[in-house]
Amino acid sequence: MMDWYSALALLLGLIVVFMLIGMPIAFAFLSANLIGAWFFMGGPNGVIQVLNNGFGALSSFSLVPIPLFLLMGELFFRTGLGMRMFNAIDVLMGKVPGRLSYVTVVGGTGFATVSGSSMGSTALLGSVLVPEMMRRGYKKHMAIGPIMGTGGLAIIIPPSALAVLLATLAKIDVGALLVAGIVPGFILAVLYLAMIWIQTRLDPQAAPLYDVPAIALSKKIKVFFKDVVPMVGVMTIVVIMLLAGWATPSESAAFGALGVMLLALAYRCLSIKAFAESVVGALKVTLMAFMIVLGSATFSQLLAFSGASSGLISWATSFELSPLMMLLAIFAVLLVLGTFMEQISIMMITVPFFFPLAASLGFDPIWFGIIVLLSLEISFTTPPFGLLLFVMKGVAPPDTSMREIYWAAIPYIICSMGLVALLIAFPGLVTGLPSLLR
Repeated sequence: MMDWYSALALLLGLIVVFMLIGMPIAFAFLSANLIGAWFFMGGPNGVIQVLNNGFGALSSFSLVPIPLFLLMGELFFRTGLGMRMFNAIDVLMGKVPGRLSYVTVVGGTGFATVSGSSMGSTALLGSVLVPEMMRRGYKKHMAIGPIMGTGGLAIIIPPSALAVLLATLAKIDVGALLVAGIVPGFILAVLYLAMIWIQTRLDPQAAPLYDVPAIALSKKIKVFFKDVVPMVGVMTIVVIMLLAGWATPSESAAFGALGVMLLALAYRCLSIKAFAESVVGALKVTLMAFMIVLGSATFSQLLAFSGASSGLISWATSFELSPLMMLLAIFAVLLVLGTFMEQISIMMITVPFFFPLAASLGFDPIWFGIIVLLSLEISFTTPPFGLLLFVMKGVAPPDTSMREIYWAAIPYIICSMGLVALLIAFPGLVTGLPSLLR
C-alpha cells in the first residue's frame, strides 16, 4: 500500500499536469480520478465504482438551487431590472461627496443580493459606472475599488451559487450556510462605505462634488417604492421563507426566479430574447458546476480510499497548534492559492481536507464555511491573478494599468480581512441566524 503522502502527490500531480496542458479544471480532476481509481481500487471495477458514486452525487437535491439562483441573476441582469434599481439609488443619494462611489456600494449590494454573480456584478457596474465616474473627475481608485469590492459580496450574500456549491461539496446544510452570509455580507458593505468616507476625507479631490438637480421628496418616495422596494423585496421574501422554515433552499430559489420573472413582466422588459439568453447563460454555468461536483465527489472518495485525507489530517494536527493558529494557517493557504487559481478549483482541492480538519478542531461547520467563502471573496481581488481584477481590466478605460487596479483593490481587501477578524472574535455574527433554522 502506498504511503499517504505519495498517494496525495500522485493525485495532485496528475491534476496539475492536466491543467498545465490546458485541460479544463473539471476534466482535469475527472481524468486524474479515473487514473487514480484504476491504480488504487483494482482496475476497471474501481473505475466503475468511482463513477457510480460520482453520478450519485449529481442526484443530490441540494444542487437544485444552483440553476435556479443562476437563472434569477441572469434575468435580473439581462432584463434591465438591475439598471432600474441603480438609477433609482442614484436619484435617492442626492449631493454628497463621493456620491457615485456610495451608489456603487449601495446599489451593488442590492444587485449582488439578487444576482448572486460576482463576475456579472463587476462587469455590469464596471461597464456602466466607471466611464461616468471618469467623466465626473473621479480618481481611478475611487471608481474601480468599490466596484471590485462590491462584486465580491455576491459570494457571501444569498442567493450565492458558490455558497450552494460549497455546502454541497462539504456536505453541510445549504439553507443554513446561505442564511449565515446575511449579517457578514451587510457588515462588509458598511465597512466599504466607511472606507469611501475615509478616502473622501483624506483626499476630497478623489471624488469631487458636482451639481445634481434637486428632486422633490414626493418623487424620491415614488422612485424608492417603484424601482427599489420590488427588487430588494424579492430577495427579502426568499430569506424570510428560509428563516421561517416555510420553504427549502430549492423552493426558495424557485420562488426567487419566479419573482424576478414576474417583476420583469410587470415592468414590460421580459422579451423572448432576454429570457432565452438568461436560460442559456444559467445552463452553461450549471453544467460546469455539475461537472465540478462529479470531479470533486470522485476526488474525495479516492483521497479517503488511498488514506491521503486521513494521513494529511493526522499530520496537520500533530503540530499541536492552537485551533486559532490552525485556522489562520488555513486562511493563509486559501489566500495563497487564490493568487494563481480560480475559486472553484480551490474549493475542489481544499474542501476534502479542510472541512474534516475543521471538524477535528471543533469548528462550527457553518461558521467555518463563511470563513472559507470570505477567503474566496478576498482571493477574487488578490493580486496578481484574482479573477475580478481581470474582469475589471476588461471593462475599465483602455489606459487603466493592472497596477492601478491592484492599488484600488487593496483598501477593500483590508476591509474583508477586518471582517474575518471580527467573525473570529464574535462567531455569533455568523451562527445567530442559522440557529433560527434549527
